[in-house]
Amino acid sequence: MDKKILFFDIDGTILSHRTFQVSDSTKRAIQQAQMNGHVVMINSGRVDSFIDQTVRELGFDGFILGCGTHIIYQDKELFHTELSKDIIPSLIFDLRKLGIEAVLEGSNSVYYDYNSISPVVLNLIEYQKKHQFAAGDWEDPDISFDKFCIWPGDEEKTNQFYDKYKEVFDFIKRDGHFYEIVPKGLSKASGIEFMIKHLGIPYENTYAFGDGENDLPMLTYAKHSIAMGNAPQAIKDVVTYVTEDVDHHGIEHALKYFKLI
Repeated sequence: MDKKILFFDIDGTILSHRTFQVSDSTKRAIQQAQMNGHVVMINSGRVDSFIDQTVRELGFDGFILGCGTHIIYQDKELFHTELSKDIIPSLIFDLRKLGIEAVLEGSNSVYYDYNSISPVVLNLIEYQKKHQFAAGDWEDPDISFDKFCIWPGDEEKTNQFYDKYKEVFDFIKRDGHFYEIVPKGLSKASGIEFMIKHLGIPYENTYAFGDGENDLPMLTYAKHSIAMGNAPQAIKDVVTYVTEDVDHHGIEHALKYFKLI
């Protein structure tokens, strides 16, 4: 069988927003795709320190994490970029000065400003504690991170922040209420491009599965793009195929449709 490479988002694609679990049909489908000789990889906005054990236990061949900032294949790190230490102090200063809520996401820890915790960020902290993910403080002298998220409050102040950093970072609007911010030029699509070059797999054999706005780069890049049934219409409009939703065997359905299993 001609080897294909499959890239899966996590939240809302393999991990249900309703149950916070991976369904048995999704587990079976991914394992069967591997048994059929295909490469299966996570391609997520999550950083390495925020990956559930539930996902790790599925046995993926590799991970593209943090919107392309960190790439691991067969337990070997192939690529990793972190924000320059030179920019971190001014970045934190500006976030605080403008009153912008933010979470700084690193491969070893996710960092919070414990002097300013909103209900949204408090929920993230509780989720982190539940899953025993590492948590750090913005005051940590050894702070290092790959990307970050902001929850805009005042539009004018958010625009000030954007204007200052738009040449350094790409701003990805998520679900209408927060922004995912990554070093310019990196994305889920750049991660796919890196992997197919590394493995020598033809572009025609790329498949991407997603449901959210930060999946758009990989869905518009991959030769075969699959939107989950629970994706917004803007995502469904740009893909090759729309499958069932995450809670109704969407991954298994799509893999069968494309004869990958």
